[in-house]
Amino acid sequence: MAVNKNNNPVKIGISQGDINGIGYEVMLKCFNDNRMMELCTPVLYGSSKVLSYHKKLIGANDFSFVNIRNAEQAERNKFNILNIIQEEVKIDIGQPTTIGGQLAAFSLDRTCDDVIAGKLDAIVTNPINKKAIQSQTFNFPGHTEYLTKKFVAKDSLMIMTCRNIHIGIMTNHLALRDVPRVVTKDLILRKLRVMDLSLKRDFGIRMPKIAVLALNPHAGDKGLIGTEDDEIVAPAIKQAFDEGILAFGPYPSDGFFGNGSMNDFDGVMALYHDQGLIPFKLMSFTEGVNFTAGLPYVRTSPAHGTAYEIAGKNQASAQSFRNAVYLACDIIRNRREYDLLKANPLKKAKREHVVDEDVVEEKINHEEMEVF
Repeated sequence: MAVNKNNNPVKIGISQGDINGIGYEVMLKCFNDNRMMELCTPVLYGSSKVLSYHKKLIGANDFSFVNIRNAEQAERNKFNILNIIQEEVKIDIGQPTTIGGQLAAFSLDRTCDDVIAGKLDAIVTNPINKKAIQSQTFNFPGHTEYLTKKFVAKDSLMIMTCRNIHIGIMTNHLALRDVPRVVTKDLILRKLRVMDLSLKRDFGIRMPKIAVLALNPHAGDKGLIGTEDDEIVAPAIKQAFDEGILAFGPYPSDGFFGNGSMNDFDGVMALYHDQGLIPFKLMSFTEGVNFTAGLPYVRTSPAHGTAYEIAGKNQASAQSFRNAVYLACDIIRNRREYDLLKANPLKKAKREHVVDEDVVEEKINHEEMEVF
């Protein structure tokens, strides 16, 4: 991966997402602050005509950009647009359309191709309409599944993050009725391995502690309202711990978030979508970021959707998109430092010589922990 060569700002590829949603608006608001150009060089895979339309819509008349033919031409301290289409595009603000879905898929594919080719350091994806984007060539429930296949990743994990909160979503965009069948010991172990490495390599946490949430209310109440937590989740947690992953649980999610227990952990593994997303968005609705762990390339996204109901009304907050850009840059730096440390055994040995006594005590007492 081409990362910050010659101390240049990192080059961030941005997929345009749905042209009828708030993606262009939050992007314009983010990069209308010229200080962002000191942090990175943005390259939008979209349309200068669509951008100009959204500029007028929200009154960002002073926003300037340059057109480029390929990512290698991207100019520092400028907002760069790589036009994926030259024709006029019909924009229906606040409405899902076929052309909007097609252009979102095309933009995403082009952005991914260039990060694979080493022309970009990371990608930030704007929100898509998951229904409108479907086609014969795009048959995925969301970005995470598409990117996992596109980048030929063995395993990936959706991590919702804001400040010091990192919540992994084990089963992504899956119907609730299918979750119990899919949550196996093997899946739990695989996802915990991805999260453990990501917290170390991407977020710079030396010995991350991970809480695993329960599948059933009250973690099954000793089998009274479900046996999955005793028979599948708890054994998987124990095996992960035996492998050196500091995993604990399973914890009933209501009490876990209600009493603030998430503050005692570096990561939280939710078993299904709403189990993790509801508390996360209550804590960070306008600030959160969606990060895909386990990929060979860095991808972040604002943790919101197309928000058709406010599209074009100049009401959307750019904070989540801005944080997605910040996080992409941070992860690039963290990965470089982690990989350099791993490649230098002497530095690694010195670093690991410092022992966290609290973690050691927890490892000793883990066998005696009560599963609530």
